[in-house]
Amino acid sequence: MHPAFSVIFLTTLIGVGQGLFLALFTGQFYALAKLLPAQDSQAFYAVGCVLSLGFLLAGLVASFFHLGHPERAWRAMTQWRTSWLSREVIILPITMLFIFLYGLAHFMGWNQPWFVLADGSLPVDTTLVMGMLATFATFLLFICTAMIYASLKFVQEWYNPLTVFNFIFLGGASGFTLAAAFSAYAQANMVSFYGMWAVILTLAALLTRGASLWRNRRLKHKSNLQTAIGIRHNKIQQKAQGSMGGSFNTREFFHHKPEKIVRMVYWFFLLFFFPIPIALLGASYGIESVYLPMLAFVMQYLGLMAERWYFFAEARHPQNLYYQAIA
Repeated sequence: MHPAFSVIFLTTLIGVGQGLFLALFTGQFYALAKLLPAQDSQAFYAVGCVLSLGFLLAGLVASFFHLGHPERAWRAMTQWRTSWLSREVIILPITMLFIFLYGLAHFMGWNQPWFVLADGSLPVDTTLVMGMLATFATFLLFICTAMIYASLKFVQEWYNPLTVFNFIFLGGASGFTLAAAFSAYAQANMVSFYGMWAVILTLAALLTRGASLWRNRRLKHKSNLQTAIGIRHNKIQQKAQGSMGGSFNTREFFHHKPEKIVRMVYWFFLLFFFPIPIALLGASYGIESVYLPMLAFVMQYLGLMAERWYFFAEARHPQNLYYQAIA
């Protein structure tokens, strides 16, 4: 498949924004359970939500560059009964709304308990309710985005549950790494907590992404030249595709890059998303530096972009069996 940078930015940016919000709410939940010291909600959680919304909005803007007619973008949500893309278009602004309300509740100090659970140890206030709603919407958005690709039976590299887990763990890991960087910049005492969870999620992403790479390398594709053109003959050799130039099919369903470039991107994302951020986050435990978690996030996001490029490039659309040669 052709890795369109608008889609790469869309999926990676909203993944970071979702992961950052999950990190913020996880920190608050641990603090409510007395497992972490409470933070200044007005300065930390509210600004963190603004940062999360910034990534989500940037991803939404990036998606418009992939549309031939951006003015018709609203029509994408009309097919919600059958299309995961329509569901993503609907749930994305809902997620942004709940994250905004969560940040607003912290900024306005709406932390008076509605009621108390667990023998008085867990006060339920507006921030907790908004956070739980936003968490549900965030995971639903992860599922909708991933299922756009995981539901395509004819692209066998994507058609498996690992695609959904990869989107969740990759986005979550990058979001928690950003939370560690934001915590270091804000001089909050949450760097170790977010860094620990970032490492755990990065290792989980390594497990699921590695499993998908291993699976895809051993795939036996169901389509071949015979099924592509409907001719059952043992020896078929294509000489031309029926035209002298390119077309939408040849542009959008193949990456047109040499195998050397593909392998370079493959090793780049494996190195920049997994070992380098883990090493930098590990070093931040011993060296109290504001810049190490920030550098870890930058390296990991570059690796995430490379991973998403490879995600599209490794997918083999069956139509390429027919459109092999221009002339």
